[in-house]
Amino acid sequence: MRNGRVPLWLGWLAVAAVAALCFPLVPDDSLQAKLYVNTIGSSAALATIVGILRNRPENRRGWLLFAAGVATMVSGDITFDVIEYTTGEYPYPYYADALYLSAYPLLWAGIWQLGRGSGSRDRGGLLDSAVISTGVALVYWVFVIGPTLQDSGASWLERLVTIGYPLSDVLLTSAVARMLFRAENRTPSLRLLAAGSCLMLTGDLFYTVMSASAEYTGGFVDSGFLLAYSCWAAASLHPSMRRHPDAKAVAHRVGGRRLALLAVATLLAPAMLFWQGSSGDGIAWAAIGSGAVALFLLVVVRMWGFVKQVEVQAGRLEGLAMRDELTGLANRRLFGHRLEEAVAAGNPHVLLLDLDGFKAVNDRYGHGVGDDLLTEIAHRLGAELPPRALVARMGGDEFAVLVPAEYAAPTCDELAVRLRAAVNRPVRAGGHELLVGTSVGVADGSGSPIEVLRRADVAMYASKAAGGRPRRYSPDLDNQAGEESRLAADLRIALDRGEFHLVYQPIVELPHGRVLAVESLIRWRHPDHGYIGPDRFIPVAERNGLIIELGEWILRTACTQYVTWQRDGVAPGRIGVNVSARQLAEPGFVDVVAAVLSETGMHPRNLIVEVTETAVFGGGAAVRTVSGLTALGVEIALDDFGTGHSSLGLLQTLPVSILKVDKSFVENVTMAGRHAVIATSLIHVAGGLGLIAVAEGVETAEQAAELYRLGYRRAQGYHFGRPAEVPDFLAAKPALTG
Repeated sequence: MRNGRVPLWLGWLAVAAVAALCFPLVPDDSLQAKLYVNTIGSSAALATIVGILRNRPENRRGWLLFAAGVATMVSGDITFDVIEYTTGEYPYPYYADALYLSAYPLLWAGIWQLGRGSGSRDRGGLLDSAVISTGVALVYWVFVIGPTLQDSGASWLERLVTIGYPLSDVLLTSAVARMLFRAENRTPSLRLLAAGSCLMLTGDLFYTVMSASAEYTGGFVDSGFLLAYSCWAAASLHPSMRRHPDAKAVAHRVGGRRLALLAVATLLAPAMLFWQGSSGDGIAWAAIGSGAVALFLLVVVRMWGFVKQVEVQAGRLEGLAMRDELTGLANRRLFGHRLEEAVAAGNPHVLLLDLDGFKAVNDRYGHGVGDDLLTEIAHRLGAELPPRALVARMGGDEFAVLVPAEYAAPTCDELAVRLRAAVNRPVRAGGHELLVGTSVGVADGSGSPIEVLRRADVAMYASKAAGGRPRRYSPDLDNQAGEESRLAADLRIALDRGEFHLVYQPIVELPHGRVLAVESLIRWRHPDHGYIGPDRFIPVAERNGLIIELGEWILRTACTQYVTWQRDGVAPGRIGVNVSARQLAEPGFVDVVAAVLSETGMHPRNLIVEVTETAVFGGGAAVRTVSGLTALGVEIALDDFGTGHSSLGLLQTLPVSILKVDKSFVENVTMAGRHAVIATSLIHVAGGLGLIAVAEGVETAEQAAELYRLGYRRAQGYHFGRPAEVPDFLAAKPALTG
């Protein structure tokens, strides 16, 4: 309703509906009743035409066919009443019946045209409408068509016309069902059209049953016909009839009401059997049997369609799960499956490529340009592949190529040279001419798939050490490789073998030491080298891209542990998880976090994602990711603040709620000097911006007391608790004294 004015379609519908419902108050078979009915009917036909002229619909042909059907139907009403009034009775069949039976095909054609939608052909909807129509046809056959055909006292023309009405209703039912079964057709205009059609079909059903028993006198049944006219005209007057429904806006699905309707239709055959059997009037075996067979076959075809649809959707989902979202290449999972198959069948070759200089491109031009670069590199690699070879993006800027065993080692070595040359050519991305290199490691497929990847990884790091020249794995490389290359190769195996675990360090409230949150930290127990600190393996994981997979494992493990604590009633308020720059730059990271929260049942407000200044300083994709995480309800903490690209502008731009002050400003806070001044300034900055400041690395009671005096109310460090796999949240933490 705009500016207090009632829309034309709504005003018409209100007035016409009231007039239709008041019809039973008019004396039956009087001149006033006939004038009353035909005035409403003629007005509806005229309003339908006015709506078409006024709204100028895109599907003009469908609406014109429908309007012609309405006008023909109303003409039948007028003809019937004129003949009956002038002659005192209506001879059956006569001219009005010809008009009525001519109206149904026009109505069917119009509704079929309007309800076919603008998207792909909905075969399921066609089958469903066929099921409904067959069920309705069976009912009509048992109660109307069959008895009419057996009535030897009626002329063949009378029987033909009598049969024509239920057949016309079945025809109209098929068009209405098809229109309703397309989700995009649920616009106001088509809903009104469907409502009017359902009223017309219901009225016809009551008319047929009551006429057969000589009980029909008009009344509310005629009110139903008039309401149908009213809805049809309102549908034409509604502005939504101007455009085709948007097929892309709504996905096709089968809801509960649709299934219930189909179930009722399929049960009509046994229902008719029970009905006739209990009435003792004889059973129409041929009609009911034919109808049951037709319904059974339609349902079988529909079920087959459901099965095929599920298979197609499963294939699409599997394709999405096995493809890299950015480049469209196979992802790490698909590559692993194919490698297992290839190793089991023979001795394939694996080429592992890592881009050199990609991080500098990201840092200088942003992640958008970096994404364009990766997409172009992926296209070039695919263009160089021999038949039946597979290229995959393993994560970050790392790619892998699987070459079947039918290719000899020299051929693979030549391929490695071609791939390196393809990557080394200048790349145009984001309006910039960019140059990156690549290091290529080659290994054969002898051994387990994990071992093959490890060897290719060792060879790739040897290639880096050789300035990018492709290297093939040999046993002596294991001895020659530096610590980083061995770590990188062992990282993959460690993740598969479950050598990582998490520990948790408390974050407490000053002064009394109550635990408010914990930060999750990753640890690695190497089977041969013992404990390996995260300061050694995390940078390696970031460089080779494994941080993406490792980070997801950390997130899922931490969330699962937190939910367990919640169930045991010992969980702190929140749990923090560190996220690297590579993870923030990865497309779909927000979706990964949302999926983990959903799978574990953890509420977003209980999760803190900790990011470093360096990770978000360049803006671009990282900032968009942080904003997306905030939109989920996850809190963002800026970790190690003061050691990277510290900027007040950064604090204003990012949706940060927690500021973690680096321990380098905390360790000397009890001494007069610049560190104490910086610590004081940072708490004032945090307070002014409405942020929560957390002091990291608190190791003594004196530091804690001084921080509290400066205004800090959150702290973390060995003084309050060392990282532990099973922290005791119920134990009292050191409180301030004095």
